[in-house]
Amino acid sequence: MLTNHFQLLAKYNTLANRKLYEACAQLSDDERKQTRPAFFKSIHGTLNHIMVGDRIWLGRFEGKAMPSTNLDAILYKDFDELRQVRQTEDERIKNFAAGLTEDFLSSTIQYKNNSGRVCNDPTNLLVAHFFNHQTHHRGQIHDMISQTKIAPPSLDMHRIIQP
Repeated sequence: MLTNHFQLLAKYNTLANRKLYEACAQLSDDERKQTRPAFFKSIHGTLNHIMVGDRIWLGRFEGKAMPSTNLDAILYKDFDELRQVRQTEDERIKNFAAGLTEDFLSSTIQYKNNSGRVCNDPTNLLVAHFFNHQTHHRGQIHDMISQTKIAPPSLDMHRIIQP
């Protein structure tokens, strides 16, 4: 069942974020915020972007009109606060996944994307995108960490789920 798959992805998301934030915590604030050749400019900026994306998509899944603007917003300047909020958001994601139903996943969601176009997409595709988006940007952070003195953590799903 697709619901079980998304619940597994929610578990992976929580564990991967925990490992990533543990690695990021070993860096100084200046290193996390250093401008790098990345779309969201820094490790800290990309961590914030993941949070922005999570909140947009979870809001849409809850039936709220969530514009996808300010994708580069820095919601939390303080890393420790961002880390704590990340843990809370990951619990929210696990609860969302635990409550998924096949009926919900077989529906569609209408929303406005960041270029202003109204989209009406299959919910199962959007939930898959939601988890893929996180993985994509964690990969960017992994690369940015590899540019520091800290070894980036392994984020391989099979190693995290079954250590």
